[in-house]
Amino acid sequence: MFTRAMRFIRRGDGRHPVLIDTLLGGILAAPAVLVAMTPHPPTGPVSTGSVGAALFAWAAVACRRLWPIPVLLITDLATVALTLRSGSQQPALMIALVVVVYTVASRLDRRRTWAMAVAVALPLYLATVLTSASDWWAPQNIGSLAWIGMAAAVGDATRTRLAYVAEVEERARRAEQNRDQEARRRVVEERIRIARELHDVVSHHIAVINVQAGAARHVLRHQPQAADSALEHIRRASDTVLRELGSIVGVLRQPDEPDDPDEPTRGLARIVKLLDAAGAAGLKVEHHQNGEARQLPAVVDLAAYRILQEALTNAHKHGTGTACLTIEYTPGHVLLEVTNRIGAPGPTSGYGLVGMRERASAAGGTLTAERCPDGRFRVRAVLPAPTPKEQS
Repeated sequence: MFTRAMRFIRRGDGRHPVLIDTLLGGILAAPAVLVAMTPHPPTGPVSTGSVGAALFAWAAVACRRLWPIPVLLITDLATVALTLRSGSQQPALMIALVVVVYTVASRLDRRRTWAMAVAVALPLYLATVLTSASDWWAPQNIGSLAWIGMAAAVGDATRTRLAYVAEVEERARRAEQNRDQEARRRVVEERIRIARELHDVVSHHIAVINVQAGAARHVLRHQPQAADSALEHIRRASDTVLRELGSIVGVLRQPDEPDDPDEPTRGLARIVKLLDAAGAAGLKVEHHQNGEARQLPAVVDLAAYRILQEALTNAHKHGTGTACLTIEYTPGHVLLEVTNRIGAPGPTSGYGLVGMRERASAAGGTLTAERCPDGRFRVRAVLPAPTPKEQS
């Protein structure tokens, strides 16, 4: 029951702070007004000064969050003046002063809070000492200092707690925002990776299909038997495209589990099939390997295969029908180089070289593509490939 009441009060304080302050001021002033309206003795006059102090206290509490500094100054001056006039402090006015000091302290920094507390408490303390016959260090005189100091301390603690909560909420908001940005960044990277995979798979094998389809059409009428070989190459290339696309979709569906665990790694282990496909497309490749082949990191292995695939596809599209492929294993790297004579320029999308550079960079390596002075075009990639001793 008490918890529900506190929740209701907090909800109302957040939505209607002035109304809550007005009710709080009325609760604080009502007992003082009732006491002041009761004559002492019963036949004596009503204390109009006490009634006025209670009403003033109600107004101060009701306006404490509208104009905190002016309300504090006026309340402090009224409390000092009434103390000097009557020779004693009015409890309702003193409570209102404490509430207003707390309000102001919760909005100022610590240095200004305690400067404000001293400025408020010192005049009140002097007024209490001057109107009383007790010693300067009497408990009734020190009481006003204690109440003001306690209100300032509680207000400062409240401000610190609210600042801490606000900082925690801001950090949580920033963390959530960073998570959203990271998620969007990963989505973009994944889209680029998918586009690169599809480009590498489709462009190479469609080039093979295109060449073989043209050859089949050329010999179909005059040499039907010769068309059978071209159609067989088209069938194989189409089947490879379908399997590659299915593999990519499978990786997207289950990124940590390959669709077919018996399928060879998509890397340099498939270089023979890649060279066979290039030969079937009409590209004669001279293959050289320097150094002993070894197992490469998965990212490097896949990047090397895709770079060679794209480089051979470009050599077939823009070359004279021959290319030289060199794979060199060094202690810390694997070097890939594809060179070919430049033929007639053809249409290009421009994404092939970009994709190869992105793959090399993603694997931690570098790639250069340049026209040589002897009329050849060279693609050279250097990818990190530590030896088993270095990996361990």
